[in-house]
Amino acid sequence: MIVRTPAGDLPIDTSKPPPPGWRASPATASKIGEPATVTSRASLTSRAAMFQALAIPDFRLLWIANLIASFAMQMQMVARGWLIYDITASPLALTWVVLSFMLPSLVFSLWGGVIADRVRKKPIMVGAQFINALATVGLAVIVYRGDVTFWHFIYFGLFNGTVMSFSMPARAAVVPELVPRETMVNAMALQSATYSMARVAGPALAGWLIAWFAGGDNTSAAGVGIVLFVIAGMYLVSVVATAMLDYQGTPSQRTGTKALEDIAEGFRYMRRERLVLGLLIMGIVPMMFGFAPSFLAPVFNKEILDGDPQSLGYLMTAMGIGSLAGSLALARLGDIGGKGRVMFAGCYLWALGLVGFALSPTLMIAAGFGIVTGVFGSLVGSLNMSVVTLAIAPEVRGRVMSIMMMSFGVMPLGMIPVAGAAEVIGIAPALLGSALLLAVSMAALGVWFPELRRIDKGHGGG
Repeated sequence: MIVRTPAGDLPIDTSKPPPPGWRASPATASKIGEPATVTSRASLTSRAAMFQALAIPDFRLLWIANLIASFAMQMQMVARGWLIYDITASPLALTWVVLSFMLPSLVFSLWGGVIADRVRKKPIMVGAQFINALATVGLAVIVYRGDVTFWHFIYFGLFNGTVMSFSMPARAAVVPELVPRETMVNAMALQSATYSMARVAGPALAGWLIAWFAGGDNTSAAGVGIVLFVIAGMYLVSVVATAMLDYQGTPSQRTGTKALEDIAEGFRYMRRERLVLGLLIMGIVPMMFGFAPSFLAPVFNKEILDGDPQSLGYLMTAMGIGSLAGSLALARLGDIGGKGRVMFAGCYLWALGLVGFALSPTLMIAAGFGIVTGVFGSLVGSLNMSVVTLAIAPEVRGRVMSIMMMSFGVMPLGMIPVAGAAEVIGIAPALLGSALLLAVSMAALGVWFPELRRIDKGHGGG
């Protein structure tokens, strides 16, 4: 039935108990037990339908916590990237720092998933975010005092990446326990929106704050240090929001030995299923080369645009706008036909956008092509994730998704040759080379896995 609430018209399945964390208002509770005004789903307002999962209090708290943490992470990327390149003037050094953040997921993501299955998830989420906040405070102190070196960022990246590897599986696994099945797609879309929203506003905010706190002195590290204190405070607010959840997360009763067997079965499944293996590779390889503008934006901003922290923030915000637009476009299109062809075409257009970005002489033009790369990067990534989720057998879905999360740690490896080339031949030619690698890798993937092109509606081949 559809129950009218202050949050809008909500679908209520009265044949099942409400999800954990749900607390109906007195007005809503009275209506659930009485004949309610029943309408069709088509009569829901767009606004109510779009935000229906946020009517569940615990999910709303988790969403707020994730939104704040996503803003902090995006701001941290700008602050870190600006200062590292200012210290080292090395694209390769910038890439090593990014790699230090992401490599731990290659080692620890699977074990993070195992732990999330065996203990309550809320303490993992709260503890990991609190540790992350404390580490950010420590880095902020070092930066503000002017004692920071390249190696401080490497150590912090390895530590922070390890903590994130244990917390992210718990955050992903708790969502299905907070919302009813019929609201799952809406909840996952809202979760994804936190990242896209942060990519739009976070970088510009960080760039503006760095410039403001530095008082116009772009060579001063003090402005970055103060912004890192702000970021640490945002992480603490995220901790408080997560700690307010009533739901703790349900642990399973599986043993450690069974966990190892489960992990092995996940790898065996991927070897057997060529379509899933191809989708996994398609989810990784384009990201290795297509996200060069994001990873190397501080280099492009300084070497080509002669920009300041604010221009760097605007450049990354443009990419975030494109990412959000790509996600919304896919949400609007829904279960389109010819998904395989769309993914390949999206990658080729992504490569063309990267060419335009590399050749951009001004901030406005670069921002325009940044939007283009963001649109197609988001479209391809989101479409790939939705198809692979449908293609995986339900009984192994969690294990295979953990393997996919783990594999994200290898993505920055593609940036090492690109960054090395940027040091030798310059950032623009290096980005052109990255675009070429993106296009060639997708052409090769189409030859090795022709079944990918035949993916139609759902995940079936045409």
